[in-house]
Amino acid sequence: MQKLNVRRTICIGAAFLSISAFWQLYDNIIPQILKYSFGLGETVSGAIMALDNLLAIFLLPLFGGLSDRVNTRLGKRTPFILVGTILATAIMLLIPTAANAKNLVLFFVALGAVLIAMGTYRSPAVALMPDLTPKPLRSKANAIINLMGTVGGIFTLVFIKLLVGPGTTPSYFPLFAAVAALMLIAVAVLLITVKEKKLAEEVMSSGEGGADDEPVGGGKGSRLPKPVFRSLCFLLCSVLFWFMAYNAVTTAFSRYAVEVWELENGGFADCLMVATVAAVITYVPVGLLATRFGRKRVILCGITLMAVAFASGFFFREYSFFLNVIFAVVGIGWATINVNSYPMVVEMSSSGDIGRYTGLYYTFSMAAQITTPILSGFLLEHVSYRTLFPYAAFFMVAAFCTMLMVKHGDSKK
Repeated sequence: MQKLNVRRTICIGAAFLSISAFWQLYDNIIPQILKYSFGLGETVSGAIMALDNLLAIFLLPLFGGLSDRVNTRLGKRTPFILVGTILATAIMLLIPTAANAKNLVLFFVALGAVLIAMGTYRSPAVALMPDLTPKPLRSKANAIINLMGTVGGIFTLVFIKLLVGPGTTPSYFPLFAAVAALMLIAVAVLLITVKEKKLAEEVMSSGEGGADDEPVGGGKGSRLPKPVFRSLCFLLCSVLFWFMAYNAVTTAFSRYAVEVWELENGGFADCLMVATVAAVITYVPVGLLATRFGRKRVILCGITLMAVAFASGFFFREYSFFLNVIFAVVGIGWATINVNSYPMVVEMSSSGDIGRYTGLYYTFSMAAQITTPILSGFLLEHVSYRTLFPYAAFFMVAAFCTMLMVKHGDSKK
């Protein structure tokens, strides 16, 4: 029986830790900067938040595919991760500088540049795990990868609470500097401990890249059979819908907490930290459950939990301790989905196409993140802030319906 190399997987997850730390910062702080530093409305802010995802739709498949084809001394993925992180951390410090100076032009230039830098290495960083992990073990490995990502997210949330000072336009520079430092340290750990090219050769020579790594639909670049392609389409639609739900909440939550529950400063981070801690506790058990009961069944359970949690959030008119319970359920549900959905996509790929399929997965998640800030932002501004949770619950129900139609990509004994 194949056994997961936990230490190797943890080190691989350092790259995802750095990515998640940045996106936690981005999702929570950039909307606040747009609203409180530059005075932009909800619809305009939502459109700006969607523009970065428009970039990602082109960049993630492009650089995922490019990383499939390169072969350097450091491997296929590591060069993209190293260069992308260095560029992103150098540029991102201009964002709080522009916010403090209320320089909108500098802010947009810096934001666009850092998003391009992040787009160059996100797909290669995620594809590194399936490169070095046999198919039957990818849910377990993805549980550890997501656990590492959650650690990065918690780091950012803690520093938001510690470093975002009083007032509607606080200085964000210390927060951005702390996250940039974490990103550099994490990628340094990856570079020192994971010798990608050597490990990939060891995986193949040991037999771990053998029969289990044969794709569902054929070899590299081959066309999927119609039933498999149909499953892939429904799975990607599910990805679209649950990101429509989840991203609407994450991008608007800091403002929702201020406008509806009247929480001040970084108080909104409490609920998000509860969700991330619940996810941390859930990741590894969910990976084990997927191995026993199948990825699809476990994902459907996670979707149900999130739909119920989002629907319940609507009934809270002020901040309550019980909101922590709701967000704990959100964290458990999101962990359940995240651990198993990406492995289902790459289950249908060959080892030579993993970067391309990774880019495809992110194309649909980013398409959701283009649409949902604009649509949910319009509802927040022109209907009510209280449309946020019903909106999220609706798209989780849609994801459940499409996920029922997926027949391939599940874990196999």
